[in-house]
Amino acid sequence: MDIMIIKQELDALKQQIAYHSNLYYNENRTEISDYEYDMLMNRVKEIESQYPQLITEDSPTQRVQGLASSTFEKVTHTVKMESLLDAFSYEELRDFDRRVREYVDNPKYVVETKIDGLSMSLEYVDGVFTRGSTRGDGIVGEDVTANLATIKSIPKKIKNAPAFLEVRGEVYMPKEVFLELVAKQENEGKTPFKNPRNAASGSVRQKDSKITKERKLDIFIFNIQQISDEVQLTGHKESLDLLKKYGFKVSPRYTIFDNIEDAIREVAAIGEMRGQFAFDIDGAVIKVDNLQQRSVMGSTNKYPRWAVAYKYPPEEKETILKEIEISVGRTGVLTPTAIFDTVQLAGTSVSRAVLHNQDFIDEKQINIGDTIVVRKAGDIIPEVVRLAQKNTDGVYKIPLVCPSCGSTITKTDESALRCNNPDCPQQLVRNLIHFASRNAMNIEGLGEAVVMQLAEKQLIKDIADIYYLTKEDALTLEGFKDKSATNLIKAIENSKSNNMDKLVFAFGIRNIGEKAAHLLCEEFKTIENLINAQLEDIIKIDGFGAVGAQNVVDYFNNDNVIEIIRRLQEKGVNTNFISTVESDVLKGKTIVVTGTLPSLSRDAAEKLIADNGGKASSSVSKKTSYVLAGEKAGSKLDKANRLGIPVITEEEFLNMINK
Repeated sequence: MDIMIIKQELDALKQQIAYHSNLYYNENRTEISDYEYDMLMNRVKEIESQYPQLITEDSPTQRVQGLASSTFEKVTHTVKMESLLDAFSYEELRDFDRRVREYVDNPKYVVETKIDGLSMSLEYVDGVFTRGSTRGDGIVGEDVTANLATIKSIPKKIKNAPAFLEVRGEVYMPKEVFLELVAKQENEGKTPFKNPRNAASGSVRQKDSKITKERKLDIFIFNIQQISDEVQLTGHKESLDLLKKYGFKVSPRYTIFDNIEDAIREVAAIGEMRGQFAFDIDGAVIKVDNLQQRSVMGSTNKYPRWAVAYKYPPEEKETILKEIEISVGRTGVLTPTAIFDTVQLAGTSVSRAVLHNQDFIDEKQINIGDTIVVRKAGDIIPEVVRLAQKNTDGVYKIPLVCPSCGSTITKTDESALRCNNPDCPQQLVRNLIHFASRNAMNIEGLGEAVVMQLAEKQLIKDIADIYYLTKEDALTLEGFKDKSATNLIKAIENSKSNNMDKLVFAFGIRNIGEKAAHLLCEEFKTIENLINAQLEDIIKIDGFGAVGAQNVVDYFNNDNVIEIIRRLQEKGVNTNFISTVESDVLKGKTIVVTGTLPSLSRDAAEKLIADNGGKASSSVSKKTSYVLAGEKAGSKLDKANRLGIPVITEEEFLNMINK
């Protein structure tokens, strides 16, 4: 074949891989499955194996994917955080064994589960957790110490520890936590994470570590990167055993074998049970146990020669599409769900999968009665992959009438179909659940099951009705006794004193999250001012966009909303914003915090900035007023010096705010 044609194919593959790698590693989302991505990489390897003259330094086979974000301080890894060579067949594992034996004699192999999460480095000095960082490109990662400190399973202090220890692990989100998060995101009208790995990555990179803490992340440690000389190790299994003694959660299943065939049988056994794990795995890893042998073998530009990752193929099943069920979300968006003949996937029975929207159905060209292929994305959430056989004419079209209230629906700019009737019963239930949720009005006991009962009994027809409920009403609900009824009414009463920003977020205005609600309330102070705010007034708020501003204006330009607010006030619900700002000494000042401060955490410093009227920013620019710098301040300090921005110490900062 003409080498120019091959080069064109290779260049196109590189562009595809770069695009999808950026989504996966840096934007925490995906457009293709892991398997489809792996197949793109495999094709690159095939071409480069046949035409080595086409290998370039920028090839995805020559470097670790991912970059360090500018949101966090950069960390240069002393020990490179390498990637792993993937294998997709048992014969490739045998090839790996043959390559190993070209370097060393009688290797022993440790087989471990391959957790599908985000790779992290944890550093300990004299047993104290001092820094945590992402892999990044393997050489430079991001300092996410504050966020990692919220993960309970990361030891903050190790007993009988060496002077220095660096370990590598995989941060992940347990399946149960992931499903709870997806349900919450769907209820709030947000685009849910597609799989636990993206959810974990998005959570660990939050600017606010409180959000990371709420996501209930976990970690498994699978390697010692560095350890001071007083500890001498000879094997990988020995190092995992030591990590367990130090209090780390290590790979949940690791076994040593003296031949590749037994190792392959263990890989197969892990594959058979992967649906039973409480976490997501995408493969199994085989590693040479002897550390001296590893040293002899070394690494390529990207991979260690002493390890290989076997990737399990996605389990797919064909089934008949029996029905398409349409549900209405909190913001009125219609979501189609495929109902099909039950199949077994990843150890569970599956009969439903979301179809997203009409564009997705059109792309797949599916209709009720067709044979479809389904699988579990990340072995967790069922999804329709493609059409297997066309058994019908045409493509299913979502009816242009709301299934809940019968109103005519409209198409939004986001390709979604929406019911605009504010009295739509299904929207009501979703809105009530959001209104009572923890980050909104935080009404304990008013969960989905209770809300559905209240709606069915017509005890609640809008959010204001919550505050007109009586103990007698609560006692009519299934499972409610005197104490539970009393507690519910008390929780409703307590929510009346919430600050106004909680109420505004609870309204569920499209595109208005917690931060935007807080900004609105800081600016307008009272609900009356917010109701009367003009579009241009809202757009002027730093951090507010035109779409969000228009949604606010549209929401309050509704007689039903105004009546609900009047009834909320009638029952004593607070509609004034009580500022948490202690002083305005930093008013108009933008401050960037960088490095490790003597006594303040970054979160604490940024809260003090906000409490004193200033703005905490994550990046240095010409608009920055000060850079508050501590030890190991990196690129942000350098940039501040280049731009001539004043650099202050923690002591100077505390004096500035009279602390």
